[in-house]
Amino acid sequence: MNKNCSTKFLNGRAYTTLAFVLLLALVLGVSGMASAQESTYLKFRGGIGVIPVTGVAANGIATLNVVRGINPAGPWRIADLSADVNYEGRIRVKGRGLLLAAGNGIGTNAGASVFATLFCGAANTATVHSSNRVALDADGDFRIDEVLSPAPPTSCDTPVLLIRNGAGAGVWFAAGIPELK
Repeated sequence: MNKNCSTKFLNGRAYTTLAFVLLLALVLGVSGMASAQESTYLKFRGGIGVIPVTGVAANGIATLNVVRGINPAGPWRIADLSADVNYEGRIRVKGRGLLLAAGNGIGTNAGASVFATLFCGAANTATVHSSNRVALDADGDFRIDEVLSPAPPTSCDTPVLLIRNGAGAGVWFAAGIPELK
């Protein structure tokens, strides 16, 4: 075999090996991304600001909008909310524009701090899993990146995510909208 032929063969083999290694890295990278996405088992996209009253009875008594045993705050609005919960109980929440929607403080954050509470199960037997609290930015934006305590079960039936006031009894300000699979 002459030297030119030997060099071409080795270069061809090197290119083939390099192409194989790159293809393998691409396949492993894509499968790694897929398993990272699969570790998220609950997603919430969009938020609903609290409406404190669901109705008024004939006798004039208001019916509070109590969710999973948690009382409502006064009217609050939220511009956007997204949240992901993984199997280890890590919750990542990004909220925008959580602001008062009534009263003299309308359009402000009222100096509030918030935390996330995930309820798993039917309303009367739901388990409760909460994050630590974080302060609202002046424009009502917030981020929560925490591990829920206690960690939720690996299967969370009828999930409800509430964003709650970090002070006092922890009334709710907003709810996440579950993303259906």
